[in-house]
Amino acid sequence: MAERSKIAIVTGAGTGVGRAICAGLLKEGYKVAMAGRRRDALEAAAGEIAVEGAQTLVVPTDVTDPASVAALFAATKKAFGRLDLLVNNAGVGSPAVPLEDVPFEQWQAVVATNLTGTFLCTQQAFRIMKDQDPRGGRIINNGSVSAYAPRPLSSPYTATKHAVLGLTKSTSLDGRAYDIACGQIDIGNAATEMTARMVEGVLQPNGTKAPEPRIDPKHVADAVVYMAGLPLDTNVLTMTVMATKMPFVGRG
Repeated sequence: MAERSKIAIVTGAGTGVGRAICAGLLKEGYKVAMAGRRRDALEAAAGEIAVEGAQTLVVPTDVTDPASVAALFAATKKAFGRLDLLVNNAGVGSPAVPLEDVPFEQWQAVVATNLTGTFLCTQQAFRIMKDQDPRGGRIINNGSVSAYAPRPLSSPYTATKHAVLGLTKSTSLDGRAYDIACGQIDIGNAATEMTARMVEGVLQPNGTKAPEPRIDPKHVADAVVYMAGLPLDTNVLTMTVMATKMPFVGRG
């Protein structure tokens, strides 16, 4: 860490992986702007993970709305003066239904949050990072093992996570000129509300249902803190953090 405190924005910060990432960054001395849809969840999380001497900024945000995203970045810059790290963590899943039965509105909702939201936040981060002094910063996108291999009946989620991987690579390339590094954390079965059903059993490619192991989100947060702490001339493009015994390697 540099002597000055680094400034981070984390989306989807009120629960699960986002909350764990915020906790990890605060312990490392970051000032963290916590973004999410529900103020109550953000404020509760901020209180629970508070670290003496650390600063958080709660900013209710809809990442699918360009005006809401712009307001988040403006509020962060006003409060802290700059931006060193963006963690694009906000994301949603979709019900496990056959591809041909996915409602158009469900498809749009998943694309809007997982892909468009990541793009809108990245766009705003670029505008700040390229013009600040010292220049540059880091962006870390929450991908998924689904960026590489799908689960059955998961076309909206899988398609967006594959797209996020492409956005990560484009961001990494386009950011070079401005000292902006971009990488992706690909998570396999973090123990959050989204993966609660895995305890009882989830559909496997062979048509059976089976329980799957999960991991503490803190391990994901530790990986993000490591990625964030690298100098800007060094980048982790992709990192997979997963339950050792989950059926990902060899899936299908």
